[in-house]
Amino acid sequence: MRILERHILLLKTVRKEEPIGIIRLSELLKLPEHKVRYSLRILQQDGIIDPTPEGAVTTPKVREFLAELTESLEHFSTAVSTLRETLK
Repeated sequence: MRILERHILLLKTVRKEEPIGIIRLSELLKLPEHKVRYSLRILQQDGIIDPTPEGAVTTPKVREFLAELTESLEHFSTAVSTLRETLK
């Protein structure tokens, strides 16, 4: 869950500050550069961000990704609530 949180926080920051580099992201998010680098790599592999000489930028796919993520989190939340009820 922490990795997903980090990816989302990083993506939010890239959207706000783009283009933005690893060092600046690390400073803003107070995360080690290797963790920023890893999250950027994952987001790039999913086609959500692209590297540029000036730093990371989001792709048009980011809106679709965020919509799908929101839907998935809603389903997950419902499933967790159902599981909690079965434990009572």
